[in-house]
Amino acid sequence: MTENYRDCYNYLSANYPIVGGYEFYKELFPDNENEGERHTDYSHPNAVYLYRDESSPEKKLRRRKMFNDTWEQDYMNFVEGNALTLCSGLVYRRKENRLENAQRMYALIFDLDGVGFSELRNLFLRFGGDPERVRRLPMPTFLVLSGTGLHIYYVFDNPIDLYPNIKIQLKSLKYDLTFRMWEYGGTSQIEAIQYQSINQGFRMVGSLNEKHGTELVAFRTGERVSLEYLNAYAKPENRVDVNKPFRPSKLTRAEAREAYPEWYERVVVKGNKGRKKWDISSKVNGKDPYALYHWWLKRVGEIKGGHRYFFLMCLAIYAYKCDVSKQQLRQDMQRAFEDLQLVKHENILTEEDIKSALEAYDKEYYNFTISDIEALTDVRIEKNKRNGRNQKQHMEVMRAVQMVVNPNWRCGSGRKSKKNIVFEFMRDNPTIRKKAEIARGLGIDRKTVIKYYDDIVAELQQERLHSERMEQLERDGHISVKITPSNELNEFLFGDE
Repeated sequence: MTENYRDCYNYLSANYPIVGGYEFYKELFPDNENEGERHTDYSHPNAVYLYRDESSPEKKLRRRKMFNDTWEQDYMNFVEGNALTLCSGLVYRRKENRLENAQRMYALIFDLDGVGFSELRNLFLRFGGDPERVRRLPMPTFLVLSGTGLHIYYVFDNPIDLYPNIKIQLKSLKYDLTFRMWEYGGTSQIEAIQYQSINQGFRMVGSLNEKHGTELVAFRTGERVSLEYLNAYAKPENRVDVNKPFRPSKLTRAEAREAYPEWYERVVVKGNKGRKKWDISSKVNGKDPYALYHWWLKRVGEIKGGHRYFFLMCLAIYAYKCDVSKQQLRQDMQRAFEDLQLVKHENILTEEDIKSALEAYDKEYYNFTISDIEALTDVRIEKNKRNGRNQKQHMEVMRAVQMVVNPNWRCGSGRKSKKNIVFEFMRDNPTIRKKAEIARGLGIDRKTVIKYYDDIVAELQQERLHSERMEQLERDGHISVKITPSNELNEFLFGDE
């Protein structure tokens, strides 16, 4: 038992009632089917949980539906005292707890690691109150001691139907509230924020955290919540509007055929209503058709604790994007898994995480955005803003911009100053932000990096903003660049259209 767990348990048990695991999920999912019922209209979707089968030789994780009439016995057989059981706040049609099968959300759940008594006290100072005030948080329905921190449950008074567009909105809401909730030194002892999907499974109440041997205990801290209540604590652009689950097109079928012939042929004529897969291979320069996949695989060394599983999940997504075989993906995942096990974290990474991450090798995930991948893995991805140009042409344009903004940028000779050396290194290695790593990379004293660091960060920010502004001017036609076949700058003109 960790000190954090003991201190938080003592505080919560003295102030809030404990809710047993059987009662907890009975209250969370009141509309599960009875065993043997089959509602073909999907009017009774079920909660689905995973449990470790201790009777199997390999102690496999197995899925099981949560049936209303057998739940008490199932809880004792499969959940209570089990070293690994997982359940999300969603209910699903069909048997598998995939996001594509998710039909309703009964609870929005957050995982906050590194919570001791001081952090717990700060959370309660922020729960409730005016959402317009800084750092205020909605009061949760339940707090669950996870062994390394808290699982924070917001149980809805009315479950939310998960139309495709609502899933996207809920993801934005969860990211927004996660950022608001996770403050290093305030509400968590861990610096890196850990964003998670709305489909994330959490260790179940009444099961055990196998590393620390502690039971997951739930405390009732508040009432059920409305979506409007949670929305009030998020930025307007990240709120969920259930009244607009879809944005139907105003085009007639004839107009759609004229405006989007490729889509019309694929969806209307051929009946393929799935999302179109991005064409990755035709956009790769060089001889490696899997360059994007290999690029992501090499970033395993940048992954921090709390983001290891999501690195594997995104590796599966990139594999599917790039048409890498599932057999090759398994081999690469196993090697990455060995490296990720060396990353320090309170929660262990298991072989079951590989199996779970492999489920992202699926068409439902191949249009995952860069922003999603950045949030889940805490890896910064530089956006490619070449506007249709190849790399060589793009560099010519950027050098042309630099010549106009600072014609004397090449002036000066002799030995470079230490500031210029640090500046160039930070510009060439944007993902490296720790001063010690920069000093090691350059072989210089860390104090030298500290001396120039803040100024360089500001200059790089200005450079990036200026570059974006120049590119916008070029797109708008206010600036034009002509590059000769010899790739020498021939003309650089400013003017109105």
